Amino acid sequence: MAKLTAAGELFTELVLEVFRVNGLALEAGDALTESLGLSSARWQVLGVVDHEPAPVANVARTMGLARQSVQQTADALERDGFIEYRENPHHRRAKLIALTEQGREALRKVEARQAAWANQLATGMDARALRATVDGLRQVRQHLEEA
Repeated sequence: MAKLTAAGELFTELVLEVFRVNGLALEAGDALTESLGLSSARWQVLGVVDHEPAPVANVARTMGLARQSVQQTADALERDGFIEYRENPHHRRAKLIALTEQGREALRKVEARQAAWANQLATGMDARALRATVDGLRQVRQHLEEA
């Protein structure tokens, strides 16, 4: 069994901290969206297709999620009227997910809540440390994508 180097231990510590932060962020997202009939997962899908309609596979790739999980979330969003499936001119079987007016309205409300939440949490935090964290996590993501 390989032993962790000092850098390997630090990287492992980072990964564990990211897991903890991810869980807390999803929990906070669920709290921000629940009264609108959404969840963190639903919010992620709506956020991706806000810019333009996209197939499930593209949404999954953009968010780093499993295609099947996004499909289930999209199907639930369609049942509740937040999205609709549209024909895809580039692929007959991969329909496009598009926001409905109800979905767009809910997304705008969530974005307003998220802005207030983020502003409140960021107050008192060191902006340079936050920037360094974002840059460091981006570098880790790029290494993982290339591995």
